[in-house]
Amino acid sequence: MTAPTRVIVIGSGFIAGEHLNALHQLPDAEVAGIVDLDPGRAAAAARAAGGVPWSVDLAAAITEWSADAAIVCTPNHTHPAIGRALAEAGVHALIEKPLAITPSAAAELVTLFEDRGLVLSAAHTHRYAPYARAVRQAITDGAVGRPLQARITLLGGWIWGDWRNWQIDRQRSGGHALHNGVHLLDLVTWWLGDTPTHVHAYGRKRAAADLEVHDYLMITVGYASGASAVCEMSRANQPRGIGYREVFVQGDEGTLRLPWDNEGTLLWGHDGTKSLAGGPSPFLAQARSWLATVRGSAGDGEAVTGRTGLAAVVLGDAAERSLADGTMITLTGEVAR
Repeated sequence: MTAPTRVIVIGSGFIAGEHLNALHQLPDAEVAGIVDLDPGRAAAAARAAGGVPWSVDLAAAITEWSADAAIVCTPNHTHPAIGRALAEAGVHALIEKPLAITPSAAAELVTLFEDRGLVLSAAHTHRYAPYARAVRQAITDGAVGRPLQARITLLGGWIWGDWRNWQIDRQRSGGHALHNGVHLLDLVTWWLGDTPTHVHAYGRKRAAADLEVHDYLMITVGYASGASAVCEMSRANQPRGIGYREVFVQGDEGTLRLPWDNEGTLLWGHDGTKSLAGGPSPFLAQARSWLATVRGSAGDGEAVTGRTGLAAVVLGDAAERSLADGTMITLTGEVAR
């Protein structure tokens, strides 16, 4: 391709804005338009994106705007139907995590895109964050020898506005282990470079007992080599403005720690503690990598594929099943690294 890749953005919520900001910084991408079922939201997002076209009809938008690719930023349960429409129209896709809320639906999407020779990527944006890349590179360089155990802690305050939000509706989000837990499950598996074999999860409903989803998670993953990983995640921290992240990796030749104080300058205010650290946008790095794959070039790093997204869904689904009955789940399906 020599002309810019024409990308439509489907959905106009907060995360769509992050993707749009990234696309606007890439000279080989052109925002063809925004699709949303709510015409008011679609029109407002289109104005904010520089006056691009908007529509409530995905099929018409794909044809009328000559779309090459699409970024899907809609609630999790809608991903399979939208992905299917894109694949059948010959449109490459970057779908927000999780790829789907069941392994079977995610696997169907992977097959649809592969059979048509189209690029499918899952938006596991944390893989493109500087901290995640630094940990991956250190392990690859042999800093700890053979990794035996990893732990990542990612804690934050309540981010959903009220009881109508789809993220706390299990039928729409799949549960928190699928909605946000997949970020951590994907990272530890990528870092260890190993095949997951079993999953156990423990959860709490800390913000309110009436929640359908667990807003605190402790997920343990076992691997074929005997290595293990622990993923701790919360959206119920107080004060709600605080964010905390810590990484620990133990190998047979050393230890790697990435403590919270690596975050940079901190602002202590009445509404909590906030980091003022800057750094490269993981959304920009992700968009650049995905677009390079769409355009047939190698890009500047490891692209996240549809099979990567499927593997994360398998892990998130296992964690949700473990939360439901308290048992350890043995993995029997495909879990790519």
